[in-house]
Amino acid sequence: MISFLNIATLFYNLKALKMKSVLITGANRSIGLEITKQLSKKGLFVYLGSRNLEKGNAVVKELNENGYENIKAIEIDSTKPDTILAAKKIIESEQGKLDILINNAGVSGIYPESTSEASITGIQEVFDTNFFGVISVTQTFLELLKKSDSARISNITSGLGSLTLHSDPNWKYYNFKATSYVTSKAALNAFTIILAFELKDLNFKVNAIDPGYTATDFNHHSGPCTVENAASFIIKHTLTADDAATGRFYSNDIEDETEVSPW
Repeated sequence: MISFLNIATLFYNLKALKMKSVLITGANRSIGLEITKQLSKKGLFVYLGSRNLEKGNAVVKELNENGYENIKAIEIDSTKPDTILAAKKIIESEQGKLDILINNAGVSGIYPESTSEASITGIQEVFDTNFFGVISVTQTFLELLKKSDSARISNITSGLGSLTLHSDPNWKYYNFKATSYVTSKAALNAFTIILAFELKDLNFKVNAIDPGYTATDFNHHSGPCTVENAASFIIKHTLTADDAATGRFYSNDIEDETEVSPW
């Protein structure tokens, strides 16, 4: 006999399958959480990636209580391959595909950090999340993304990853030279270029997106940009049309209509 609970679950799953699905890593706070809220309101099914499932579930419960729907917490730590694979199996079983991957999880490392004295271990720890972790998540989910009609991969980077701007003494952030963070984001940008090229003949858009200097826990809430504005910027350059550009570096700090940053 089919119970009311089973019917409700079936209805929920069928509803979810009709929506575009998105996985956001590092989504239980700050910009990732705000992206979750805004995409939920736009009618997407959001997998809220969190390193700690208990904390993720608590966040989803609070979101549900405040009117946000179609959000599910999923455990994923970009430095732990077993959690990435487990997350992939869950999404595959529930959706059969993934439409959007937003690689948002990141760490800041130490600042100030002397290049000549920086700890190799410290640099490796930052790269494990900001670079190698993104590659690991992306490679694992490519199979599901290739099943989407219009796949999107957004790698959340920083303007600090621009080698061109870092070479310009007139750039407003020229004096911010954090070895681990800057080099990890520059490497992420390079990966984005190569991945976009590899997937250019498929139904993919792969871009690096810098939300700008945003007030978050990352920087002790010192940035001038709000998480709401940062999330909107990321979404603007993620939910793009089929004829949109791929392999671009968009930055909220670029003050022209293209919003394209130099690499």
